[in-house]
Amino acid sequence: MIYSMTGFGKTNSVYETKKVSIEIRSLNSKSLDLNLKIASVYKDLESEIRKIVSERLVRGKIDVGVYLEAEGISEAGVINFNLAQHYFNQIKILNDKLGNVQTDFLSHVLRMPEVIGSHSKPISDDENNWLLTLVDKACQSLIEFRIQEGQSLQDDLTEKLLAIKNLLNKISLYESERIITVKERIQKGLLELTHGTLDQNRLEQEMIFYIEKMDISEEKIRLTNHLDYFLETMNQPLSGKKLGFIAQEIGREINTLGSKSNHAEMQKLVVEMKDNLEKIKEQVLNTL
Repeated sequence: MIYSMTGFGKTNSVYETKKVSIEIRSLNSKSLDLNLKIASVYKDLESEIRKIVSERLVRGKIDVGVYLEAEGISEAGVINFNLAQHYFNQIKILNDKLGNVQTDFLSHVLRMPEVIGSHSKPISDDENNWLLTLVDKACQSLIEFRIQEGQSLQDDLTEKLLAIKNLLNKISLYESERIITVKERIQKGLLELTHGTLDQNRLEQEMIFYIEKMDISEEKIRLTNHLDYFLETMNQPLSGKKLGFIAQEIGREINTLGSKSNHAEMQKLVVEMKDNLEKIKEQVLNTL
């Protein structure tokens, strides 16, 4: 089955005094566009986190957030004075611009990110493995989301492909009528050119020329094959790009049908096919 490229995954856990939550969001993209936001204590694991996410999620515009919250007090707190001073100055400037509201700036500053930390100590291998496992679980959560969305995508794509097939079947209803209309038009033209005397050999030659020119049997066969191939390919993993190429081939055959139709009702059917195909192309862009 196909997977949606969009999704959201989240997981959290506690290690000793630390509570960590990991959030991963994914949007559609032609390639892998990975953006990481990692708590400073785990910055050394960035390359390993990037490797896990890249291998598990493959493609998409992916934002990963690794957030840390102290769960208890195991060490004395440390104030980042430079950062606290920076926040204090910025809040004070903002307060002055908004009308000098009396407030406790210090309490706000102390709640800002990274102002209060703990004495840094080396992260153990056990904690590293714990965090990387947590990243993997967040990826799995997003994959499950992609599967659910992918099933909805596949159902909708199947519906539109079958709609194109039904429209293609209806075209045959007008093919004989179209030939009769062309024959009458040629007869009328030849009579006018020959002042009422119709040359049957000339008529046959003209009819053969137009029948060959307007024959759509090959286009119908190729379009049917492309539609079947699209349905078959949806059951293959990571088929989004391939589905895009097949959709392009479907479009070429539909366009050729339109140029050869030369019949109002057949043109209407072709227009409906194009409408369904455009919706398919939009959805394929979100297919992994």
